[in-house]
This record gives sequence, C-alpha cells and structure tokens, in this order.
Amino acid sequence: MSEFVTPIVLVMLAVAILIALVRLLAGPSLPDRVVAMDLIGVLTVGLIVVIAAATEYRALLDAAIVIALVGFVATVAYARFVEREGES
Repeated sequence: MSEFVTPIVLVMLAVAILIALVRLLAGPSLPDRVVAMDLIGVLTVGLIVVIAAATEYRALLDAAIVIALVGFVATVAYARFVEREGES
C-alpha cells in the first residue's frame, strides 16, 4: 500500500512547497513572506519524514527535528521583532 501512497504524498508536498515559494517571492508584505517561509519549513519537515519512513533511514529524522526547531525559533524571533516595532 505504501508503495502507491508515498509517491503521491511526495508529489503533493512538492507542489505545496512550490506554491509557498511563489507566495514567498510575491508576498506583498513581510508577514506574508514570513508565513510562507514557515510553511516551507513545515512542508520540508513533512517531506523528510515521508522519505525517512519510505527508506527506513532513521538519520533523516534528526535533520527533520533540526529544521523544525530552527523554523520555530525563527518564527518566535519574528514575532518578537513585530512586537517591539509596535511599542515605538
């Protein structure tokens, strides 16, 4: 079953990354671009996890965790940046 599902999921995630990339490049404002970048990070983590499950190569999960943590920290940093701009 997974031999049929895995390629479909990989294609869907790749298409979603391309759509988010278009939003990242064409986003009219900085928040649009930050959300698109965060979405690309989440989709990349999903892509890596699916590949790790399909190939049973567990070391890829470490890379997925690192990307997820970096994305989270970047989102928090952006939120603090926006919060400080609102104070002035």
